[in-house]
Amino acid sequence: MSLFKPALAAAALILATPALAEEPITFEAASGETAEAFQGAFEVPENRADPDSRMIEIGYVRFPATTDNPGPPIVYLAGGPGGSGTGTAERQRFPLFTEMRRHADVIAFDQRGTGLSDDAPRCKSSIGGDDGQRVSDADITAAYRAALEECGAFWKAEGIDIRGYTTAESVQDISALRRHLGAETVTLWGISYGSHLAFAALNAIPDEIDRVIIASAEGLDQTVKLPARTDAYFARLQAAVNTQPAAKAAYPDIAALMRRVHEKLDADPLLIELESASGEAIPFLFQRPHAQMMASGLIADPDNAVYLLQLYAALDAGSAEAVKAFMGYFFEPGEPISLNPMSTAMDLASGVSPARLAEVREQAETALLRDYLNFPMPHILGVWPDIDLGESFRDGPAGDTPVLLFSGTLDGRTYPEGQAEAVAGLTNVQAVTVVNAGHNLYMRSPEIAVAMHRFMRDEPIGVTEITVDLPDFAPE
Repeated sequence: MSLFKPALAAAALILATPALAEEPITFEAASGETAEAFQGAFEVPENRADPDSRMIEIGYVRFPATTDNPGPPIVYLAGGPGGSGTGTAERQRFPLFTEMRRHADVIAFDQRGTGLSDDAPRCKSSIGGDDGQRVSDADITAAYRAALEECGAFWKAEGIDIRGYTTAESVQDISALRRHLGAETVTLWGISYGSHLAFAALNAIPDEIDRVIIASAEGLDQTVKLPARTDAYFARLQAAVNTQPAAKAAYPDIAALMRRVHEKLDADPLLIELESASGEAIPFLFQRPHAQMMASGLIADPDNAVYLLQLYAALDAGSAEAVKAFMGYFFEPGEPISLNPMSTAMDLASGVSPARLAEVREQAETALLRDYLNFPMPHILGVWPDIDLGESFRDGPAGDTPVLLFSGTLDGRTYPEGQAEAVAGLTNVQAVTVVNAGHNLYMRSPEIAVAMHRFMRDEPIGVTEITVDLPDFAPE
């Protein structure tokens, strides 16, 4: 990875255990800022249930503590699934990674199948690629299920045991990292799917966890979100828009606008012409499911919801230009379906309980985005039946481990109601509501870092609510 450059003046570190020595590096963030750090790795079985499993390498970057009396190592758990800890440290949260060193070593941990720990190839199936035809919801589901069947065979032929790419295995990787570092316990710090992994760790290895900081929590039975709660998010977005007179005048009824656009697209899809990387013209028939998938990707944070509103206003007016501007972020026109092994397998393994699945399917019939927020879950459930971790995995967590939870009121992916449910079995939770924040909230206010530092020092965090500014929702 290009972000790692040999350090000029960092002494090699021998860990407290007889583990491999780490390599000193200079870690460079996208901003150009740098920090002296250590890059390390250790080996684990790809599938611990298989005594003949191949070994895979798990990599990380360790930012050493700046205090003389460090606490347990702080292990960052990226979201996704599929996000990289080192990739997160490279981007906008770099200042927070360096700040947290005042408490302990901070570990940018690359979960199996990500970043430094990724040796499983992406699969490009033979399914799809003809984007000029009408498709139904059932057609889309059938295509992804066929692609998953094909990709399962591809990964097996590549020697990848896809059954090893589960949250339960990643929990054991955290335990192996703790032993590798020679630590009695670790602090977990994560977001979104990273909180899902932290909850699973609280269930499976509670004595190895000192404390937990999470944001945008996803419970163990919340891999598939409830469509009715997505509708409730749009009501909160409308309330936020209504605080701005110009935005309120432009978008007086967001839900009605979206339903109107979906009906228009069902009746008369929008044929647009896109250009491939080689300059070839590609016809793309933009339909209602495509709009719902785009919307699902634009509601995580209020800044992106600005573009959602502009997109739907343009579609309502019959304009294709806004669609063209966003296509590259969501689709690969002219290309067959391709799948990432880690993110696909992790979500399939965590699964969904039968009761929740029944709720999802019932609510999807009338919800604004149907069940596309979760796509391709639960659409591909059952294609690999032997990977599901089972109902016992989806219970909990419980216990008295100290937990600090940040929730954004305009989070369009993990909703406040669900986040409260996710921690309901934990008895030592301090919760902070970040008003007007979305899913990616850690850098939205310096008060968030202040609360984190107080929590790490076992001090009262002194706040239950932090308010941040809204973006300007009015059209340009």
